[in-house]
Amino acid sequence: MTTEAALATPAPPADVAPLRVFVLEGTQVRELDAIPERLPDAPGAFLWLAATRSGLQAALTPWLLAVQRLTGVALLDLHVSDLLNPQLGSRHDETRDYDLLVFRRLVALDGAAGTAAAADGAEASPARAARRSGPPILRRIDTTPVGFAVFDRVLLSVHPDDGALREAYAARLLGAAVPEAAGDARSLGSRGVPTSPADMALRMTSQIVDGYLGLRRELSRQLEHWQVELLDPRSRFSNWSALLQARAALHEIEELCEDQRHAIDSLSAVLRQAEDGELLRVRASDVLEHIERVARHVTRLEHNVETAVQMHFSVQGHRTNDIMRTLTAITAIFLPLNLITGFFGMNFEFMPLIHHQAAFWWTVALMAGIALVTGLVFWRKRYIARSGGR
Repeated sequence: MTTEAALATPAPPADVAPLRVFVLEGTQVRELDAIPERLPDAPGAFLWLAATRSGLQAALTPWLLAVQRLTGVALLDLHVSDLLNPQLGSRHDETRDYDLLVFRRLVALDGAAGTAAAADGAEASPARAARRSGPPILRRIDTTPVGFAVFDRVLLSVHPDDGALREAYAARLLGAAVPEAAGDARSLGSRGVPTSPADMALRMTSQIVDGYLGLRRELSRQLEHWQVELLDPRSRFSNWSALLQARAALHEIEELCEDQRHAIDSLSAVLRQAEDGELLRVRASDVLEHIERVARHVTRLEHNVETAVQMHFSVQGHRTNDIMRTLTAITAIFLPLNLITGFFGMNFEFMPLIHHQAAFWWTVALMAGIALVTGLVFWRKRYIARSGGR
């Protein structure tokens, strides 16, 4: 895909800034109005440049020149295209001067955002654009990518135009920099301000994965509703198209987790050689553990849906067998009655009981007795017994 094709993204919402710039110095975080001319002087300090995809596209050349001025390295055209491509899957690419990480997020949008994203082909995956039915939570899941260019002292992140991850992490980051007397006492520890661009990239990927963990309860509840409907013998389940699309969506999420796992594994192998490689290894392992939890949950949901479908057909087959058994028993009861009526329906002039005054009532009593005895025998043998639970 060319850079021009990847840049075909819509304008961001009016209330989302196209670029936010942060300086991180130890436990201090400051937001700047514009990209500075040079890197901060404090040891260990670095910059976080957080842009929306369409915002970066609108001012691509000046922003790339600013990154080159700060780092002394020019981003490759292919990597620029990857950062601006809303269809790209999770991946990691390594160069001598920086690492590129593309990580697809997995969050539930609200109704308005979900509708807008579904109508926006550039910001929605093909499978997601085709998902028009199924559980509401699956229709609202957004899987657009977030891109990271990780330099030694600069982190460039490119976010979807809603800026949800960027705004949430920026608020968390600014809160973590508040002194202990004014805020959270834990914020100054290892869980507070990141120590390097790579550390920040891993923290944000962890937050992306955690976004799915927050969807598990709602997703499980909606799929369990279908399972109950599938297993209800009195229900005539007809929403098979939506069920198949839900299974496809779960399979898509499973493949997404697999791509995320490979990307983090590749990045972790590179970051182990850094000065803070031990910390980054722990961060990467934490992200991988979260991805594994997501993958296990999706696999369990897929298994539950498959089991419910199989049990549905088993229940329907059992119900059909019950119906056929009952009909067969009723037919067997009426067979001797049909024989008797057929016998007396023959057109012979001389037949036993044919002219007897009480013959009709004797015949009716005989037929009723045969039907009663046959019915009792079939009931004892459970040929016409009711199935439990119905």
